[in-house]
Amino acid sequence: MAASGALPGLFFCFSAMVLLIFVSVSPPTWNSISFLNANQYAFGVFGYTGSKVQVGYYFPLPGDINTGILHNLTFVLILYPIAAGLSGLAVLFGVCGAGYHRVGTVFMSLLAGLATLCTFIAWIISMSLFGTVRNRLRSNGIGASWGNANWLALGALVALLIGSCTAACGVFGRYRRPRN
Repeated sequence: MAASGALPGLFFCFSAMVLLIFVSVSPPTWNSISFLNANQYAFGVFGYTGSKVQVGYYFPLPGDINTGILHNLTFVLILYPIAAGLSGLAVLFGVCGAGYHRVGTVFMSLLAGLATLCTFIAWIISMSLFGTVRNRLRSNGIGASWGNANWLALGALVALLIGSCTAACGVFGRYRRPRN
């Protein structure tokens, strides 16, 4: 019999993991999901449309957007795949917690909390980074708009926050097997 107290946390951690995987495979791998769209470029975690996959990149557009600070902030986007991995581990421990023992739910709660922290830091930095780049491009007359990866990451952040809270509450669920 499954421990029903662990199931809501497991569901939300799984949802967040899927959303973070979508965010992590943004351009140059998958151009449909991006943080910022400007001209023919879509910007993601590991680069932009037409670039090689790399951690940290310079923006290929004119203007004052290739400063050292903005370049260094693109390195922090690696926190999205890290958060996806942590939420995947939380799902793995959640399956163990839902199927067998309370310890799995405890580890799910801890890993979901850590993934929430990573996602929160990455989301704040990505919104600041791409917001600054968007404003600078618009001031230079280049059309730039938000992509959908920002909102997918926000959805993952909310799902992880709810998942870590429900997993923490699920620790106190019923885990004893009924006697026959």
